[in-house]
Amino acid sequence: MLSLAVRTGPLAPYLSAVAHAVPGPLKPLVPGLVPQAEKLPRYLKRLVLCRESLSGRAARGGLVATASLNAPASVRYIHNDVTVPDFSDYRRSDVLDKTKSSQESSDARRGFSYLLTATTCVASAYAAKNVVTQFISSMSASADVLAMSKIEIKLSEIPEGKNMAFKWRGKPLFVRHRTQKEINQEGQVALTELRDPQHDLDRVKKPEWIILIGVCTHLGCVPIANAGDFGGYYCPCHGSHYDASGRIRKGPAPANLEVPYYEFSSDDLVIVG
Repeated sequence: MLSLAVRTGPLAPYLSAVAHAVPGPLKPLVPGLVPQAEKLPRYLKRLVLCRESLSGRAARGGLVATASLNAPASVRYIHNDVTVPDFSDYRRSDVLDKTKSSQESSDARRGFSYLLTATTCVASAYAAKNVVTQFISSMSASADVLAMSKIEIKLSEIPEGKNMAFKWRGKPLFVRHRTQKEINQEGQVALTELRDPQHDLDRVKKPEWIILIGVCTHLGCVPIANAGDFGGYYCPCHGSHYDASGRIRKGPAPANLEVPYYEFSSDDLVIVG
């Protein structure tokens, strides 16, 4: 604290010294507001003390003055004895020398940064690709399901004029070996007579073979082969009649029997699915 002489001196309305103030050059925050330390009265220099001066050591800072509109100005000592940490272990060897310009190694340092960024991006993209691939693979069908998705049928075991039923994907599958009479008969049917118009040649790949899903399009019943008014298929549940091409000809069924995807791997073997 200042003495009574200082508090009643000519600077009392403007300055109020606090602890840890020492003689030295002033650093005014507002230009022109605070005079230099050498312009202060001599008794103010003698009476303003700091921690260093009380212990007999030289001061390592200067005076600074602050002022506000609603409070008197104050003079305090700035401590500049804070030790700055050494970051040499984190700096690159090219910029350790403070006296050497870092522009000479800027290209090399920039290239290293670009290389590190590109490597990180490539690794991230590769990891993301693996995650997406595994996620999509988890939604695909398992091996046993894929094995059941196709069925091979040996055609030589089906005599002419007969129909054989197989189980495929949980549904009955009809494979019919048609006679030449049935082929000619179904090929002569006019499309205007059909509820679901479709020519016989559009439903077969080989005229002698007709492959159908044996599910009635009315309510999902299983029709009887070689039965009905048209010699094809007959559903006894509600009286739907299909011809030898699987087309609805009579009854409540709204559409023809479905033709699955199939292909002939040889003259004696067909793969359905």
